[in-house]
Amino acid sequence: MTDISSVARLSEPLKFAYWVPNVSGGLVVSTIEQRTGWDFEYNKKLARIAENSGFEYALTQTRYAASYGADKQHEATSFSLALLAATERLKVISAVHPGMWHPGVLAKYIITADHISNGRAAVNIVSGWLKDEFTNFGLEWLEHDERYVRTEEFIKVLRGLWTEQEYSQSGKYYNITDFTLNPAPVDVPGRAHPEIFFGGNSTAAQATAGRVADWYFSNGKDLEGFKENISGVVASAGEVGRAAGRGSGAGLPSRSSSHLPALPSPRFGLNGFVIARDSEKEARDTLREIVEKAHKPAVEGFRAAVQEAGASTTDGKGMWADSSFEDLVQYNDGFKTQLIGTPEQIAERIVEYKKIGVNLFLTGYLHFQEEVGAFGQDVLPIVRELEADLARKNGIELDLSQTPVANVEVAA
Repeated sequence: MTDISSVARLSEPLKFAYWVPNVSGGLVVSTIEQRTGWDFEYNKKLARIAENSGFEYALTQTRYAASYGADKQHEATSFSLALLAATERLKVISAVHPGMWHPGVLAKYIITADHISNGRAAVNIVSGWLKDEFTNFGLEWLEHDERYVRTEEFIKVLRGLWTEQEYSQSGKYYNITDFTLNPAPVDVPGRAHPEIFFGGNSTAAQATAGRVADWYFSNGKDLEGFKENISGVVASAGEVGRAAGRGSGAGLPSRSSSHLPALPSPRFGLNGFVIARDSEKEARDTLREIVEKAHKPAVEGFRAAVQEAGASTTDGKGMWADSSFEDLVQYNDGFKTQLIGTPEQIAERIVEYKKIGVNLFLTGYLHFQEEVGAFGQDVLPIVRELEADLARKNGIELDLSQTPVANVEVAA
């Protein structure tokens, strides 16, 4: 059994998100059947199914060029806005690249999306890993660690403009002078501003997340691998972040404050590809078929493009640095998390991750509409039972008062 980490939040129910399939080809680079569409009508129905199946978040992918089988892509922020307008409770996270956006323009855009959705807009800041998208646009491609320097400044601008009037910031990449954005984001109880997610497996990414992010996202990892990532983020939040006002007792920001308010400790999200079947053998057979039918040229092309990220770091650590061919068939290492088996087995594994500090699972599927609904019906109730039992055994009650529950199936 897994020991309970000091950062585990046993009274807080796990949150669940799904990858928005706004790019063609599904979530695995394989010729196996994927009953998943990348068009808006498919995604609108999927979003409604998800919010009625206990999911709190959806993450829209950012892609500009055809790669690893995704030959068609919808732009992430506009697609997210459309999904927000089509739903009532789902929070939609737009993935964006610093270097392709100015943070002030993005801050204004997200404020507008936040008002349209009554406080449900969020962002995932992706430092960038596909070099050709930048260079072919004529944009500067920074070396690995420098991309995180720019990202940290970018996030600080977002947060400053969302929480302060006449905000100023002087940096290497962004200089803001006495700027106020009105209106401010929607005032949501318990939320300082639109949530800022941030991902990356490298040492530089972990340090940046510890200093400035609300949420740290990781590619798929086994338990020991994600423990290491969490430790890196926690160390940055506790050692370096304290000087910048980071701490678990931090208050909410004020638009009239003269400096950025303290940040609460970051929460942790983990990617996982879900294969839930009636038996473990059926689930494992499905995984085997996915890999056997992998589109080898696309996977190898993806590997060549992305493994530069890990190789270019000073310590050789980074996203995809240790990924095998099989891992890369799911392009965010989703198989590594091993959410594969019966609903009971998957629920048990999910709660083992909660013990080490995971707060949110970002999930992918072969057949999104059917399997997102099935996850809410078959897996999520078991997760809640296991969470409640774990909390009680540790003298705590699981607080489900603000947590959505699966209810009715949504028609098209």
